[in-house]
Amino acid sequence: MSMFRAKKLDLGCFVNIKTIRDHSKRKAFEAFETQRQALRYVIRNQTLPARTRAEAQLQLTQMHCYTRPTQIRNRCILGGKGRGVLRDFKMTRYNFRMQALDGNLPGVKKASW
Repeated sequence: MSMFRAKKLDLGCFVNIKTIRDHSKRKAFEAFETQRQALRYVIRNQTLPARTRAEAQLQLTQMHCYTRPTQIRNRCILGGKGRGVLRDFKMTRYNFRMQALDGNLPGVKKASW
């Protein structure tokens, strides 16, 4: 478990335990992504023997859960919240609105009818 904790945090947001955990999950996923893809390729390859495919499947299930892409959650770069995050700006709706009204987001302006 300690091998999946990030040694150096290069976060630019409010730091709480959820943000640190998400950062650790992103680093672990990045480190093991090629290995996971290779195992998934072996599992899907129908030309290989069933025993080899079963061993690859066993190795994949025994990998740490932090290496799964589904464990990564989009979080706000300013507040660290995990809900209401706009993907394009990596900010929550509220922070996006405040930054846009202050003029800190280029190309974004308030819509008027």
